[in-house]
Amino acid sequence: MNWNDAISDLESRREQAKLGGGETAIAKQHEKGKLTARERLEILFDEGTFVEINDLVESRIDDFGLDKKRVPGDGVVTGYGKINGRTVFACSEDFTVIGGSLGEYHSRKIIHIQDMALKMRCPIVCINDSGGARIEEGIDSLSGYSGIFERNTIASGVIPQIAVILGPCSGGACYSPAICDYIFVVEDISKMFITGPQVVKTVIGEELTADELGGAKTHAEKSGVAHFYYKSEKNCLGGVRELLSYLPQSNKDPMPVKVGKPVDNCANIVNIVPDNKKKSYDVHDVVNAIIDKDSFFEVQKHWAKNAVVGFGRIDGHTVGFVCDQPNFMGGSLDIDASDKIARFIRFCDCFNIPIVSLVDVPAFLPGSEQEHNGIIRHGAKILFAYAEATVPKITLIMRKAYGGAYIAMNSKHMGADVVYAWPIAEIAVMGAEGAVNIIGRRQIAAAQDPEAARAELIKQYEDKFLNPYTAAKRGFVDEVIKPEETRQRIVSALDALKSKRMSRPFKKHGNIPL
Repeated sequence: MNWNDAISDLESRREQAKLGGGETAIAKQHEKGKLTARERLEILFDEGTFVEINDLVESRIDDFGLDKKRVPGDGVVTGYGKINGRTVFACSEDFTVIGGSLGEYHSRKIIHIQDMALKMRCPIVCINDSGGARIEEGIDSLSGYSGIFERNTIASGVIPQIAVILGPCSGGACYSPAICDYIFVVEDISKMFITGPQVVKTVIGEELTADELGGAKTHAEKSGVAHFYYKSEKNCLGGVRELLSYLPQSNKDPMPVKVGKPVDNCANIVNIVPDNKKKSYDVHDVVNAIIDKDSFFEVQKHWAKNAVVGFGRIDGHTVGFVCDQPNFMGGSLDIDASDKIARFIRFCDCFNIPIVSLVDVPAFLPGSEQEHNGIIRHGAKILFAYAEATVPKITLIMRKAYGGAYIAMNSKHMGADVVYAWPIAEIAVMGAEGAVNIIGRRQIAAAQDPEAARAELIKQYEDKFLNPYTAAKRGFVDEVIKPEETRQRIVSALDALKSKRMSRPFKKHGNIPL
């Protein structure tokens, strides 16, 4: 074959690969309100930087008419490029090719790009849009999933792994995203479930739509499977770009620095946080008073709203925030909040992101529902995660810090490096009313005026215990600070702790109470 013919043949093959399942299939994808695999990558990566690899790979199976469906690329686009100027690897399943189903070579392409990302110590983004295992290829497809899961696990804590669900993701396919660090979903497009609506109806007789069973909103608000929820694919992929701007390339790489507007609004905190502990407020307002302007990127904002976690920047540097939210359930900790907080802490610790904890917590949520569903086991995850983390850990006790929840929220006893408290902070086993009902019940019962006796005992308890100074006397609080000093103190502590190093006893890994 001469040069002209050879180049013409190559161009023809490339063009066929780019067309995926063909123009008709692409049109159907667009009719569903969905982008194609390559259109998604064009949005995700910096313009003109994506380099596709293995674009001519094809399935070797001819059974069940697959020879007529076979096209170059085998239903997944893989490659690498730049996001925010930094190298990222990616795979994007192509629903126009045999429904994006995963077969032997489809999975080999994904595994290859996973291996490259790990070798190069770069993040990987996996876009899922697939009908599941390619039944025509039998056990080879199941083997492919296994290889993907194994690599997800090996890369966990080494490089950031992000899954984007932009279509169906069912059965075994769900577990690769589940092992990843973060899952992005889009309203009306994302579908995740182990067993589909038809199987559920057949087995247990429950009738649910795909959205009710495992749609984007379900996983963002109810299951907690999804971390980020968007209304459109374009905004979703923009969210992936934004998340990556907060993260290092790997667990051994420095954090990216993005200079923003270091505005200190802490003088306004006295107008945000009521000194009456029975009144609520939005902890987002406190976070935004501390961090660089408009730099908070919240994780799982629609689930377990009694806790707020996410990334913010202080002087351009990434900081992880873990906050109690008095606006929801009084900021008490329940099963879901425990899981949310623990996982976020462990992610920050994996990638050397300092953690700032803003504490206003009355208790672990009481009740038989919580006890029977394992609040002991789930709550222990917070303690384990904080105690295990070796990154800089700073705690600010804003208002209430009672009982076991005080201990769990990164108290000095759990390994916090620096603990601050505002003058209105209350650090005790429980609130004054509850404490007096227990320890003063006989005295109250014997009093001529029980209500007056109760009021006096409450005042005595508050004066003695419900302030930060008793804890400060014991060294459990390092400094009682004025609200307007908050950002300044956190900046100073982060600077002092940046060279923190810890040595722990040798072990393969801890056994967190899952």
